[in-house]
Amino acid sequence: MSECITHVPVRKLNTGAVMPAIGLGTFGSDKYTPEQISAAVAGAIKAGYRMLDCASVYQNEDQIGEVLSALFAEGAVKREDLFITSKVWNDQHREVKKACLKSLDDLKLSYIDLYFVHWPFPNYHAPGCDGDSRNPDSKPFSVDEFMDTWRQCEELVDLGLVKAIGMSNMTVSKLEQVLPLCKIRPAALELECHPSFQQQELCEYAQKRNIVPIGFCPIGSPSRPERDRCEDDVVDMQLPEVISVANAHNIHPALVCIKWAVQRGLCTIPFSVKEAQYISNLKCTTEDPLTESEMRSLDGAERNCRLVKGQVFLWPGATDWKQLWE
Repeated sequence: MSECITHVPVRKLNTGAVMPAIGLGTFGSDKYTPEQISAAVAGAIKAGYRMLDCASVYQNEDQIGEVLSALFAEGAVKREDLFITSKVWNDQHREVKKACLKSLDDLKLSYIDLYFVHWPFPNYHAPGCDGDSRNPDSKPFSVDEFMDTWRQCEELVDLGLVKAIGMSNMTVSKLEQVLPLCKIRPAALELECHPSFQQQELCEYAQKRNIVPIGFCPIGSPSRPERDRCEDDVVDMQLPEVISVANAHNIHPALVCIKWAVQRGLCTIPFSVKEAQYISNLKCTTEDPLTESEMRSLDGAERNCRLVKGQVFLWPGATDWKQLWE
């Protein structure tokens, strides 16, 4: 195992807590088993990762919990040194406490550092479904329904089950509707973010309100499910702007994407089960920063290419995935 990597940048949440600016994603798509992912978690923590981005729908929290228990028992890391997130899935918006308790039990934890509403509506799909799947019970975004879910998340904070709460897969228009109604404001916002889909407006909107953006798919999600793939999707690591910077630093284009996200002030959660990759992903945030001119040049990589379109969540009568993001 590599020497433990330290001095990773951090982000301060509006709760006062400190969160690493890079974490290990644990969504294995349809390609990696829970055993592969939990093995990567063990290796990543030993290499210096202190943040894990988990979710009940990833179907691996119980295996990750076994790994965490073993690491705590052997003294490899203390619970208070880790920042662990989880999320309530769409079919449990009316049973948030039950969902959270299940994640706590699976992860073998007494609290979760940051708990998200995974999607802003109670629409769901079967694991591994294809892109044409639709649930007839799906509905458009509803402020009232969302706030009912959010109130339950606020209760989790009051009960001490979670330290902070966050939102995910939101838009500026949705945030404008719900933020004034929150008793506890979100500490973080998970959103898709990579050079070809920079979400500048949404990131700035969150940052101005002391909400930390956490970017998923930071290298363009080459392992995303087949249902989220389209012929005209952009491959971030093949963009000329990214390759040019990678060549200047003699590094892999994926590392350019990660450095870019962290230097924009985001937290980023790349996924890999390969030791060499997850170690280099972490290490790149501690050395050889991109120059201001390189950061400006990467602004030109914007292609407005959303990769996780969410079309399986469309409701009856909706015909375009873009309706999810209005």
